[in-house]
Amino acid sequence: MQNYRRAAILAVAAVSLIVVGCAKKKVAAQPPPAPSAPAAPTPQRSQPAAPPARVATTTPAPAPVSQPPRYPSAETRARIDTLLARIEDAYFDYDKHTLRPDAIVALKGDSTELRDILKDYPDYKLTIEGHCDERGSAEYNIALGEERAQSAKDYLVQVGIPGPQLNTVTYGKDKPACQEHDEACWQKNRRIHIVAQSQK
Repeated sequence: MQNYRRAAILAVAAVSLIVVGCAKKKVAAQPPPAPSAPAAPTPQRSQPAAPPARVATTTPAPAPVSQPPRYPSAETRARIDTLLARIEDAYFDYDKHTLRPDAIVALKGDSTELRDILKDYPDYKLTIEGHCDERGSAEYNIALGEERAQSAKDYLVQVGIPGPQLNTVTYGKDKPACQEHDEACWQKNRRIHIVAQSQK
C-alpha cells in the first residue's frame, strides 16, 4: 500500500512537473517580419515639355519714309537758271587752261547760292563747256577745251558744289561765240560756259 501511495505521489509529482514545465516553457515568439523597404520608385523619364504653340504674328510694314525730292521743282529750276545767267563765262589766255583772276571772279559770283541749292538735289546736274579759238588743230583744241572745263570744275568743287553734279564737255573751236578773225574775237571764244544739263 505504501508503494502504491508512493507511486501515486510520484505520478502526481511527475504530472505536476510536466504541467509546470509546460506552463513555463514559452513558445519562441517569431520576430515580426522586417518591414520590407519600399520599392525604389522606377525612374520615370521626364517627357520634354512641348514647345509652346507658335502664334503666327504679322508685323505691320513700316510706314514708308518720305524721301526728300532729288530733283528741284520748276520754281527752283528757274532760280538756278537765273544764277547761271548771272555767272559770267570765265575767259582764258591763249593756249592756256589755268583760271585767271578775272575768271575766278566770274565763277565766284553766285556759286555759293548755287552750291546751297544743288546739294539738296543730287539728281540735278550742270555741264561745264570748254571752248577755244579757231587757231590750232581740231584735236588740239578739243583737248585744250576739256582742260579748261576741268579747271572750272575743280574750282567749283573747291567752292563746295558736289563734283558728281558737274559734268564737263569740250567743243574745241566748233562753237565759237564770235566769228571775227582777230584777237578781240578770239578772246571771247577762249572760255568756259555753264549750262543746266538737259534732264526730264
